[in-house]
Amino acid sequence: MTLVGKLVQSKTITGLLNKASFFVCIATVLLLVGCDSGPEIIKISGTKMGTTYHVTVVADQPAPADLAARIDAVLDIVDQSMSTYKAESELSQFNDLAVGASQSISADFAQVLAVSNRVWQDSDGAFDPTVGPLVDLWGFGPVATADVVPEQAQIDAAKANVGYQYLTLRNSGSDNKLSKTKPVRLDLSAVAKGYAVDLVADLLEMLALPDYLVEVGGEMRLSGSNPEGMPWRIAIELPSLMPQVERIIAVEDMAVATSGDYRNYFEQQGVRYSHTIDPRTGRPITHSLASVTVLAEQCADADAWATAFMVLGDEEGMALANQLDIPVYMLVKEGAEFKAINSLAFEPYLSPTDVMTDITREEI
Repeated sequence: MTLVGKLVQSKTITGLLNKASFFVCIATVLLLVGCDSGPEIIKISGTKMGTTYHVTVVADQPAPADLAARIDAVLDIVDQSMSTYKAESELSQFNDLAVGASQSISADFAQVLAVSNRVWQDSDGAFDPTVGPLVDLWGFGPVATADVVPEQAQIDAAKANVGYQYLTLRNSGSDNKLSKTKPVRLDLSAVAKGYAVDLVADLLEMLALPDYLVEVGGEMRLSGSNPEGMPWRIAIELPSLMPQVERIIAVEDMAVATSGDYRNYFEQQGVRYSHTIDPRTGRPITHSLASVTVLAEQCADADAWATAFMVLGDEEGMALANQLDIPVYMLVKEGAEFKAINSLAFEPYLSPTDVMTDITREEI
C-alpha cells in the first residue's frame, strides 16, 4: 500500500484528504498555466488501474497537444497487462494457465517479472509476487469476501502454491515464454503501479520534458525542478487516521514509494489482521513497523522494496537496507507514538526545511 500526493499552496499544510476523495474521480484534464517569460505548468490527472494518477510537468518548450492521451495510453498498457481485476489481462490469463503450459508475455510483463525476481532474491523471499493465493485467502484480493481468519490447514494449502521458484521465464529473441511448475497465482499490485510511473516518466523524457512529477496510486518519480525552479519537496506523514507531516524531504531525479499497514486491515476478536501478507509464513505481518518510504532510481524498484521492507519489519529490514545501501525511512509504532529510523543511505535527505511542499503524501 502506498502514499498519495496532494498539492499544497502554502507553508501551512492543510486539507489532507483520504485518497478515496483525493482527485475525486475527475476526468483527465490538461491544464496549461504560464506566460511568455516562464515555463508552462502542465497538470494532468485522472483515474486508471483502480486508482488515481497525477502528472505535473514544468515545460520550457511546447508539449504535444495530445500529451494527456499519450499518458492515458501508457497507463492502459500496464492495466491491460497486469490487472488482477480484468479477466482478459495477461496476468489473469497466466493465473488460469495449466501447470506445465507456457504463455507468451509482453516485454513490459517480462520487465516487471525481472524486477520482482531481483527483489525476491535480495529480500530472501519477503517480496514474492506469487503471494496471490494467500492474499485471496485472507480476503484482500480482487474478490470481496467476509472478514474471516483462515484455518491453518487452509493457510498451509495456499502457501504450498506460493514461491517465485515455481515460475520459469524463457527469453528467445523478442519472445518471452512464461510457465509454472505449480498452480501459482501472480499478484503484481506491489510493483505494477511503480512500473506504470516509470513508463510515464520515460515518455516525458522522450518528449524532452525533463522537469516533472509523476504519481500513480501514491508511487512517484520526480525529475528536474518544480515550478519555482527548486527541487521537488515531498511530505512524509505520520501513519494515523488524522495525518500530520512527520518530515519534508527534497528529491531530484528520484522515485519514491511508501508502504503501510494501518489503513487496509480487518479485526476479529480484538486482533488486527494487516493486508500485508508475509509469503514466508502465510500470515499477515505482526511487527510494529507502521510505514516505510523507499527511494530508488526506478519507481518499480522502490515500489517492490517498500513492500519487502514492510514484510521484513524494522530490525530485519533496516539491516538489509544498510547492507544493500538503499535509502529507507521507517516509522515504527511505540505505544501511542511513532519512532522514526532511517538507513545510512537516507541521511542526505534529512536536512530540515521550512519551505512549502509541492506534494503531501497520505497513506491509502
